[in-house]
Amino acid sequence: MKMCPSPGRLAQLATIAALAVIVATDSAAAVVPQDSTQTFAILAGTAVTCTQSTVTGDVGVSPGSAVTRTGCHITGTVHAADAVAEQAYLDFVSTYNDLRDHPPACDENLTGTLAGQTLLPGVYCVDATAKTGTLILDAQGDANAGWTFLVQGALTGTNFNVVMINGGEACNVQWWVRDAATLTTSNFLGTILAGAAITVTGGTFSGNAFAKAAVTLTGATITACQASAGPGGKVHRKCNQGVGNGPEGCDPGNSNHHNPSNDERGGTPGNPGRKGPRT
Repeated sequence: MKMCPSPGRLAQLATIAALAVIVATDSAAAVVPQDSTQTFAILAGTAVTCTQSTVTGDVGVSPGSAVTRTGCHITGTVHAADAVAEQAYLDFVSTYNDLRDHPPACDENLTGTLAGQTLLPGVYCVDATAKTGTLILDAQGDANAGWTFLVQGALTGTNFNVVMINGGEACNVQWWVRDAATLTTSNFLGTILAGAAITVTGGTFSGNAFAKAAVTLTGATITACQASAGPGGKVHRKCNQGVGNGPEGCDPGNSNHHNPSNDERGGTPGNPGRKGPRT
């Protein structure tokens, strides 16, 4: 495995990135959203099409202006070719171009479907092989642990699940994609910075979908990683009542069971915390 990029190199990148700042930790590259983009679940350059889907967070399009909704529930604000969308889109493109032209050094090159792999925080170069199965991100108890994936081509996932364990936040996962991103019946997390279109069909997406071209959702649920958090705040997302994925820092009031996650209640496989008295 190659050495992580030096703190000096990461500090240099931080001064020129408008959307995200890549900062050095012991073993991670963390993503810190800026004010112009942090409320957006979706940013598109040409158009947004949302069909039978749910979006928690703002939706923006610029310089295009088309937002087409059919059975689409958006909890945030729609910014169609206004000044807010324009600034956010420019910041996204600036960061995309910087990662393209000045990418951080990769800790490891990843090939294949990524199924069954467990990755510690770091920077990873990823090939364009179609992804499937389950990829596990292990934060090792560090709430600020970060991952940056540099996808050299298109990101295509079918039944592709990205799971965070041992703490961590979706906001600290960044996928730079040279071309288009297409996710089908997948459960994904992280922010996608795509050089072409993003298409999400079915499944869930915890993070932000930013595309130079169009963003299309069909039968999907997307929750912006900062949708319920103020500037610098934590995400108040639904509690996953399964066990084995670590404490989530989630909002019990935003849970189907109105409880903390089973991990936070001491649940173990075969003996989930939900069986105990509610708190």
